[in-house]
Amino acid sequence: MASIREVAKLAGVSPATVSRVMNGTAKVDDEKRERVLQAISDTGFVPNAVARSLFKKSARIIGLIIPSITNPFFTQMASAIEKAADEQGYRLIFCNTGTDLEKEKASLTMLESMNADGIILTTSHEEIESYVNQCKVPVIVTDRLFKENKDYNHVHCDHYTGGRLAMEHLLDCGCKKIVCVKGPQQISSAKARYDGYRDVCEEKQVQEYTIDCDYDFNEGLVMTEQLLNQYPDVDGIIACNDMVALSIYKILRKNNIEVPEQIQLIGFDGIYLSNLLTPELTTIAQPIEEIGRKAAELIIHKEENDMGEKEYIFKPALVVRQTTKKKGEGE
Repeated sequence: MASIREVAKLAGVSPATVSRVMNGTAKVDDEKRERVLQAISDTGFVPNAVARSLFKKSARIIGLIIPSITNPFFTQMASAIEKAADEQGYRLIFCNTGTDLEKEKASLTMLESMNADGIILTTSHEEIESYVNQCKVPVIVTDRLFKENKDYNHVHCDHYTGGRLAMEHLLDCGCKKIVCVKGPQQISSAKARYDGYRDVCEEKQVQEYTIDCDYDFNEGLVMTEQLLNQYPDVDGIIACNDMVALSIYKILRKNNIEVPEQIQLIGFDGIYLSNLLTPELTTIAQPIEEIGRKAAELIIHKEENDMGEKEYIFKPALVVRQTTKKKGEGE
């Protein structure tokens, strides 16, 4: 591979002039510029992007670390991040960890070594916080909340209010025995959703019923069979996310249980799949695209945001569709 010095020699200019042409950092007369471009073409010279990024202190790269590429919530968020990045001339490096802590650590190390301008992280592990503390590039934490260190930018939905909205809606629909499917409680978003459900139960003096499940479609299939055995008279189910809600619906139909006539069902997230189901899924929708865009903007405009807010909280919205029905509707 040709070097910048070889390009300069062929074009009859200095290496500094070649650098100016490539980077557009200073005016170069047209005749010299044409010679440099022709020499670059003739030699097949490719500038070292890593070296240039170190010199400029910016690789124009945003790293994204997510726990599951199979969950449409994260792919929708990634799409919004990529669009915001592309608009400003940044590239997105995408890391799927499969909820593996060691992969999260390795991804942080790799992105830091690439001189990324910042990293957007959605973690499944509290233990990663101490590792993030050592990171030399900005880290934006999305859909989660670190307990100890508030110095990071956190961008997330108000999951607690979402949990309340889900419970209040099923009560309004006349449900008497409502089961909350709890996501992994070491994850801040799952815990906050359950806390919202629990507090409404206490305030309304309603019995609490729960069952545990990972944020996973296949886990949801197994869990739903257990739920029906444990709570045979259930008439309302709050799923920990939309993917689990879809698996719950599949098992209910397998058991010839009508939705919403016999059991009413509500999900959480508002992924695009939630309105492709028949009947369409009632859900607590997060503003996924807004969350992704804000996380990207905090990195792209990091100099402006250094003295700004550290936590950005978005409001969830109840989206009523066909898997729930208020008393009197359709009768």
